[in-house]
Amino acid sequence: MKILLVALIVFLVNIPFGALRSKHKKFSLMWWIYIHIPVPIVILLRIYSDIGFALYTYPILVGAFFGGQLVGRKYFPLKKNKQ
Repeated sequence: MKILLVALIVFLVNIPFGALRSKHKKFSLMWWIYIHIPVPIVILLRIYSDIGFALYTYPILVGAFFGGQLVGRKYFPLKKNKQ
């Protein structure tokens, strides 16, 4: 049950970062930063929720991570910069 709650939090945390990422050119510095900023948050969630780093947790949390990024990019896009 803990893993599902942590996956939901990871998903929700990544939605705004996916939206922010959508306004930058693919593979630009800010695009990479918006993908990697939530990583320490996920690590802290793993540690403080006591789910640890067991192998079975990776597919669930990686799916939630990229799912949140995708939903943020597709459904909450911000206007692109004119660069």
